[in-house]
Amino acid sequence: MKAKQVFSGSAVLRLKPLAAVLLPFFATAVHAAESTNPTSGRSIDVADVQFNEQFLIAQDGTSVDIGRFNKGNAALPGTYKSDLYVNDAWRGRIEITLRDAVGERVQPCFNEQLLQRVGVDIQKLSPEARGAIAENARVTCAALSSLVKDATATFDNGEQRLDVSVPQIALDSKARGYVDPKYWDNGVPAAMLQYNANVYRSDAGGLSSTQSYAGFSAGVNAGPWRFRHQGNVTQNSGAGTHYQNVAIYAQRAIVPLSGQLTIGDSFTDGAVYDSFGIRGAQLTSDDRMLPESQRGYAPVIHGIANSNAKVQIRQNGNIIYETTVAPGAFEIGDLYPTGYGGDLQVAVTEADGSVHTSSVPFSSPVNALRAGGTRYSVVAGQYRNPSLHDNPPVLQFALQRGLNNTITVYGGAIFAQNYLSGVLGAAFNSKYGAFGFDVTQSNATFGGRMPARSGQSYRFSYSKLVTPTDTNVSVAAYRYSTGGFLSMEDAAAMRDPNFQSQSDMPPGTQKSRLQLTLNQNLGEKRGTLYVTGSTQNYWNRGGSDTQFQAGYNNNFKRIGYGVSVSRQLVSTNARWDTRVMANVTIPLGTGEHAPTSMTTLQHDSESGGTTLQESVAGTLGVDNALSYGVNVGHAGGGTMGNTTSVAGNVAYSTRAATITANAGTGTGYSQVGAGISGGIVAYRGGVAFTPQLGDTIGIVEAKGADGARVTNASGLRVDPWGHAVVSTLTPFASNDVELDPKGLPLNVTLKSTMQRAVPTAGAVVPMKFDTEAAGRAALLRARLSNGAPPPFGAQLFDGDGNNVGTIGQDGRAIVTGLMGDVGDLKVSWASEQS
Repeated sequence: MKAKQVFSGSAVLRLKPLAAVLLPFFATAVHAAESTNPTSGRSIDVADVQFNEQFLIAQDGTSVDIGRFNKGNAALPGTYKSDLYVNDAWRGRIEITLRDAVGERVQPCFNEQLLQRVGVDIQKLSPEARGAIAENARVTCAALSSLVKDATATFDNGEQRLDVSVPQIALDSKARGYVDPKYWDNGVPAAMLQYNANVYRSDAGGLSSTQSYAGFSAGVNAGPWRFRHQGNVTQNSGAGTHYQNVAIYAQRAIVPLSGQLTIGDSFTDGAVYDSFGIRGAQLTSDDRMLPESQRGYAPVIHGIANSNAKVQIRQNGNIIYETTVAPGAFEIGDLYPTGYGGDLQVAVTEADGSVHTSSVPFSSPVNALRAGGTRYSVVAGQYRNPSLHDNPPVLQFALQRGLNNTITVYGGAIFAQNYLSGVLGAAFNSKYGAFGFDVTQSNATFGGRMPARSGQSYRFSYSKLVTPTDTNVSVAAYRYSTGGFLSMEDAAAMRDPNFQSQSDMPPGTQKSRLQLTLNQNLGEKRGTLYVTGSTQNYWNRGGSDTQFQAGYNNNFKRIGYGVSVSRQLVSTNARWDTRVMANVTIPLGTGEHAPTSMTTLQHDSESGGTTLQESVAGTLGVDNALSYGVNVGHAGGGTMGNTTSVAGNVAYSTRAATITANAGTGTGYSQVGAGISGGIVAYRGGVAFTPQLGDTIGIVEAKGADGARVTNASGLRVDPWGHAVVSTLTPFASNDVELDPKGLPLNVTLKSTMQRAVPTAGAVVPMKFDTEAAGRAALLRARLSNGAPPPFGAQLFDGDGNNVGTIGQDGRAIVTGLMGDVGDLKVSWASEQS
């Protein structure tokens, strides 16, 4: 006979209930239903148990209600929204159906649609399984193990998570990081504005000037279309106000072509030809639409395994990839791009412990693609250059194709009014390094105004990590152009009616150019050396322009130091200046907000003077919202005379914007400045403000969660209206956005702390985090009408039937979710009575 009693009483905060702590020690498993994910080792289900009531007898000898704890899997048959994990990799959020199975347990129902979502290749299944799927296409319930051999599916009711384990051989092979385009999210209609405004005033030599700048990027999203405008307004005392249109265009993704269609004022990509402005339309491939493991260049690894073997790939001693393969030939084509990192060492460990190793040359050539990779660009419109009065129509094509691990070929053509250009080239990967070579032919006519021009430009590039010496030649490039060669930019300038030159070519027409970037690691505790620079000469101008920077950096414990020498052009007098500089950086303390001191000593040949500067910078406040810097300098010697300067700057980042201010004074001058930057997003859920706004945006919606920290960005918190703008989402990839409940009001709880999104480029994606008022918590002592405590393990329910607590020792219980100071609670238990 079942008995229920009702108890009404007040709550007194005293003690913690012990039911949840003690019960596991008195439980005996009767059905080993616990399942473990083979990939993660994570426990998915909870075993059914039967508790021994002899260990849990109340002081008055009454029975203890523990029936509720005997059933481990609390999920009931029905339909659930669940996160799908396949071999421990998240595949999205889906709707699943649970049905009764043997032993009063539920099991997920699988049909063809869910199998495809999991990634099962239907054609790899047994004929019986394929027949069952085809015959029962409309049947919504079949056990996964009956369709896919050795596959398992377990549902975690507490986490609302479906974990599926499927042998790799049964899966449709996809590169790492692949997300099916049908799950890409175009987001919601929205309008956004990113802005950066500042004003600067200086007084020097009795003259004052004020300069103002406001740059912005505005946009509207409508379905897959992105409408964007970039521009700026400048104002200078005495020069008036000027507005510049940088770009205005409409753009959308073309999924079947893995590309972006852009219409309006924009710029070409510059992959094969130099980038230039275009007013028209362009269709270009977008590597972001590929899985990250398919972007850029990385070789495809081929090999043969004699057994179930482990394949491990190392680069510079670091493991960059590891997997297991079945006996026979294998191919690994989803290595992540690793820049100029050096050759790959491949080790195949067989089941008997034997190891076979091989080396694959790897240096990333300019314009190189992995085997089978393709990039393309088609541009049609009008050449766009604000400084020209006559912008000709232009048509450009470019194509790159990775033939194999060694060779990538590329080419392109430009057709414009009175101008034609074609380029052919190749990139090579070898054990001696990465080489690139291309040749460009150009032909230009000018309607009889000047002689026609025809010429060639040859380009050679090289990169290599020399492993024995740890020398990284990142970029070494040389270009030579004949006297008749013209780029698209030069040809358009020469055909402009306002073109004036004493020769038949634009001033400063380049003849040759050499670039070099080199890094040398000197070993542990010995620091690094670097050299970067370029030199170029011209057909119609004597001499060469040479600029470079070389330096040495190292650390002694927490102190950093370095020396460098550089050569650069002084634009005011067109003379070259050589500067030698030494610097020391010292942290002033060990705390979170400890400032850093930097001392710099510099000598420059232009003035013959020497400058000593001391600066201190640091941060203050929660999330380091306030940053500051103070600088003191003294210069003397040469033509400079003796000057002293003092300057300071401060920036404060709020939830809505970043505000900056600066001021300085020195011998004969003073200046002040201020600025503000941030972003605004308006969408169906309201208006959200942010100190930083990116291209692809997630908007956290967490009503009542004011102050909760968003872990994806430093200092980002939910505002008082429940919004936070996450500007760091990666388009066409799975993004996790997580809320840290630390800082939440005590009466608010989050039902979930993480959401995922797969946005397209430029999308605005709302990410809703459900919150609920948690109510108050209290400790009470319950007594029945006869003065005895209710049975240990009895349940407490509020007036709405919600379980708010469990009776512990001597009738004590912690109750949660109390919405008021006064109310009734029910105490319910089940007991067997003869």
